[in-house]
Amino acid sequence: MITPIKQKDTDAILKNVKDTSEFKIGGCVCVCNGETCECNCNCNCTYKNPEKPEDKRALKFVLSVLVFIALLQGNRAMAQSPNEQLVMSFEIGYSQVSVLSEEQRSGRIDALTGATPQMIKSYLPDSVYPSAVNAFLVRTPDKNILIDAGYGRKLFDHIQSLDLATEDIHIILLTHMHGDHIGGLLRNEAIAFPKAELYLSQPEYDYWMSDQAMQASPDRRNGFLQARKVIAAYKDKLHLFTPEAEPAAEPPTNTLLPGIRGIAAYGHTPGHTAYLFESEGSRLLIWGDVNHAMRIQMPCPDVTYARDSNPAQSVETRKRILAYVAAKNIPIAGMHIAFPGIGDVISTGNGAYAFEPYCLCLGF
Repeated sequence: MITPIKQKDTDAILKNVKDTSEFKIGGCVCVCNGETCECNCNCNCTYKNPEKPEDKRALKFVLSVLVFIALLQGNRAMAQSPNEQLVMSFEIGYSQVSVLSEEQRSGRIDALTGATPQMIKSYLPDSVYPSAVNAFLVRTPDKNILIDAGYGRKLFDHIQSLDLATEDIHIILLTHMHGDHIGGLLRNEAIAFPKAELYLSQPEYDYWMSDQAMQASPDRRNGFLQARKVIAAYKDKLHLFTPEAEPAAEPPTNTLLPGIRGIAAYGHTPGHTAYLFESEGSRLLIWGDVNHAMRIQMPCPDVTYARDSNPAQSVETRKRILAYVAAKNIPIAGMHIAFPGIGDVISTGNGAYAFEPYCLCLGF
């Protein structure tokens, strides 16, 4: 387990940052003047010693050593290419969460359904939207927990960069079984994480193991075969569960693991699941593919994605979860949210929402 950067070390690094007039980090262009940096990623940040955790709703970000070295080496501004792989770590209570960004990319409007010309003009004037392929690693005092596995192209490098080996992963939680979420579970046709227990919702398992469902979707046959290969490989380590139907249930109706709840987020796939983490009063919802096109699906939650298995259900799920996290001030993280992939959901009224990604210019 890596050790978070100490405050005195952070102060020294931030001094170098604020002395740089302009730099790029994680897709944000930041312009700094004295103690204030303004970034084009919809966030403004002023450097002050973060003495009160509640200043960021008890969620304190700590950039990993890897990112600091890559972006601040030699006190120079260093640009990020669109496909640069990034890792960022932060704390939630006693746990440390790392964003493992495998790919930064753009999505096209032809992958969306229900977007009117006026919506496109307002929110996607260039006909594309920022997207990504992310996985997440949660390190508790006694367990290392991987949430999804991306394509697996950079996953193992990311894990190694955090001073961990694949044998150090104890638990894997799957949001669903599309190829860009399970690709890293096998390596050279063998189990990639030999000591990990795999958790998957029962409805998701039932869908991918259904011959009838596969026959009904011949264009997705390879996806079914890939999912079944993963299930077969991990069959002795597989734990099936039924997610909680309502995230607002207090107390939890069915805690999956200590400090972790599986929340039904059906619609993108029949068993799609979000995971709510809680530690020392801090919470984070890793919501998988609840949203794909943040730029338009936040203000217009009725817009759906082409690969949603049940578009109407995906809309209901999106509205329910957006309302919940906005009301409860729970930060969210997503597998297709552009780096850093984490931030706050803000209600803007009339069923519309805005996403405020956490500032990267100061590292918290």
